[in-house]
Amino acid sequence: MAHPAQRRWYPIAFAVALLVLLPLSVLLFSWHEVDRQIWAHLWQTQLMRLIGNTLMLVLGVGIGVTLLGVSLAWLTSLCEFPGRRWLDWALMLPFAIPAYVLAFVFVGLLDFAGPVQSLMREWFGADLRLPRVRSTGGVITVLILVFYPYVYLLARNAFLAQGKGLMEAARVLGLSPWSAFWRVALPMARPAIGAGLALAIMETLADFGAVSVFNFDTFTTAIYKTWYSFYSLTSATQLASLLLLAVMLVLYGERRARGAVRPVSERPRGKALYQLKGAQALAASVWCGLVFACAFVIPVLQLLVWFWQRGRFDLDERYTGLILHTLYLGGIAASVTVGVALLLAFARRMAPTRLMRTTVGLANLGYALPGSMLAVAIMLAFSYLDRQLVIPLSDWLGGAGKPLLLGSLSALLLAYLIRFMAVAYGPLENSLARIRPSLPEASRSLGVGGVGLFFRVYLPLLVPGALSAALLVFVDVLKEMPATLLMRPFGWDTLSVRVFEMTSEGEWARAALPALTLVLVGLLPVIGLIRRSARRIG
Repeated sequence: MAHPAQRRWYPIAFAVALLVLLPLSVLLFSWHEVDRQIWAHLWQTQLMRLIGNTLMLVLGVGIGVTLLGVSLAWLTSLCEFPGRRWLDWALMLPFAIPAYVLAFVFVGLLDFAGPVQSLMREWFGADLRLPRVRSTGGVITVLILVFYPYVYLLARNAFLAQGKGLMEAARVLGLSPWSAFWRVALPMARPAIGAGLALAIMETLADFGAVSVFNFDTFTTAIYKTWYSFYSLTSATQLASLLLLAVMLVLYGERRARGAVRPVSERPRGKALYQLKGAQALAASVWCGLVFACAFVIPVLQLLVWFWQRGRFDLDERYTGLILHTLYLGGIAASVTVGVALLLAFARRMAPTRLMRTTVGLANLGYALPGSMLAVAIMLAFSYLDRQLVIPLSDWLGGAGKPLLLGSLSALLLAYLIRFMAVAYGPLENSLARIRPSLPEASRSLGVGGVGLFFRVYLPLLVPGALSAALLVFVDVLKEMPATLLMRPFGWDTLSVRVFEMTSEGEWARAALPALTLVLVGLLPVIGLIRRSARRIG
């Protein structure tokens, strides 16, 4: 039974959880009315291809990020080879590159008219033909290079946390490094690898920009086309509900896998266990360096070349407007999201009951929802409210009788809040957990309570966590394309929207300026992640 002081926090947590459940309920109830003509067209022309493409994408990216992330994590955490110390953190830098940026860089570089094929035709003859980059293999390769850091980071931390004793015990028992990896390290790291794989698959399901660049139809592109080509918000919502089913299956599989194996932690180990020499050391350096070059160095260099060739001429008043819109949206969304997440964290601390844990868990479920799915669900809900409430009320008051919620800035900010609540909640919960209960109790005994207790005790200690949370949300909002593209008010273009517009027209060089800006801003939280990881190892 909850204490009366604890019950005061329940309305706050329930209200936030209901906000997250709003798009889910809209998706579930969207099937009450079915446009048979649109669904007949989808079934005859696209639906099976969408399902096949999505399954192929998930399977290919899942296998690729696992092989790439685990192999890189094993080499950088347990083996010593030339370049290991800087590659250890450098392999995290691709976190800063949005998938749609890497996609248009690869297409621009490797397409038939791109510099790579043009140069090779000059060298080896005009009849030379490389495999088409705009293919299933091309989009899978790009998404693997973008999302492997999820598996790499978590697997690396798991390998480091296993400590020196376990691997030395395996060596004493006569196991070779390869056998020790398969029989000891890999099974113990499976929960972390599964969590990273689930994140990569959910990002793959949610991706819109990269698959659009490759003209590769998936559920996210179908949602966009159904909305803007067929003008059917209901049918788009029904497609989004099918995507939600896939996301829920991924989450369920990850929870089952994580619950089946309990990781064992020892004292973290910073030094490598295996000294690679000769050909093995060279192969390890080349493999890690090649991945880093393809995922970060080459794309950034190509963006700089395009910026100097054409992008620098777009530094005008319109670009200033894009920057201001982007910063404004990111700043407002970060402030609102951090404020709501802070209330959730306090509710979880002040009322540590099972009901509160469940409610807070529901409130953080939004990160698993793709931006395109959130967009259609919120817009359908706001469209209903406009028709049933806002327009009749406006007519009754003698107003213009126009919809106010649909296409408004508040709808977009709500999507950001739901989508990135979990991003802000994590750092705030960790910061709050470090504050011992004895500290506020001592303050109350000295006569400091209520609002004064928050501002004089909690807030100074929560500032670092709040700033980290705000930065993470800010960068995620800047890079979010589907929700911004679908829900932005008229005239509210941002950097991600500009990238989409330019890449849709094949203007790779003109997309370089906003893309470079997004990459540079995205490096900020990645650098913080690298520094935090280095402190933990040291």
